[in-house]
Amino acid sequence: MSVPIDITYEGQLHTTAVHGPSGAKIATDAPKDNMGKGEAFSPTDLLATALGTCIITTMAIVGQREGLTLGDATVHVEKEMTATGPRRVAKLAVVVNLKGQYTDVQRQKLTNAAHACPVHKSLHPDVQVELTLNWADA
Repeated sequence: MSVPIDITYEGQLHTTAVHGPSGAKIATDAPKDNMGKGEAFSPTDLLATALGTCIITTMAIVGQREGLTLGDATVHVEKEMTATGPRRVAKLAVVVNLKGQYTDVQRQKLTNAAHACPVHKSLHPDVQVELTLNWADA
């Protein structure tokens, strides 16, 4: 399935991306440490965001199939860039916080889903991903 995304350069290192199917818009700006103003997500911020949202969405899909709710689940992602060239994402630390009662089998299915998200599978092996799942009984 093909999904069109149209991007317009707005000047001063800003872009606007439009999601073809929905018309939703995302603005980007270069980060402060790379000549930008940091007024919006940077492209690498979007990569980190894509990973976190993909993980929780994939877990939720499995949860729906299993009759589970993820309730008040939260995800926190920390992005770390390389200190020396070439400039790229070096590390993404992802913490997923889940509340609820899950059996060991359900936890394993959700854990497998988290590791199988398409964005995670699409990242270059040089990008270190640290994934932590916190299970808090509700």
